Amino acid sequence: MGIDIEIEDEAWSAALPNAEALALEAAEAATAEGGLAILLTDDDTVADLNLRFRGKSGPTNVLSFPAPENREGHLGDIALAYGVCAREAAEQGKPLAHHLQHLVAHGVLHLVGYDHQTETEAAEMEALERRILAGLDVPDPYA
Repeated sequence: MGIDIEIEDEAWSAALPNAEALALEAAEAATAEGGLAILLTDDDTVADLNLRFRGKSGPTNVLSFPAPENREGHLGDIALAYGVCAREAAEQGKPLAHHLQHLVAHGVLHLVGYDHQTETEAAEMEALERRILAGLDVPDPYA
């Protein structure tokens, strides 16, 4: 079982010709085992997924869909919205490549059971994200 990456919105490739490699690198750094799928798509697709599966309107940067326990070791699926991610990166003054890798790592951590509903959970998850990203030479996204 591997990591499958589908680039559905060509804006990802136009902005980051190495988007697939960046996403793969971040996913591999965030998990030691298990397969997953990453969809690099547009805001409309993520908005639809957000409404259908979370009951929330509008797009968000990343959605994670953990898989039920399975013999194949599939962890689940992640979808990232190009427009939201590009806007956030610009607003935060960081390269889109760094933001993509942060959000992929964040999404994978959700697939393996981490969350940020409480301050304690958030602190633990953010510490893991910082460690993963440091290994990718991506600056602390929370600094």
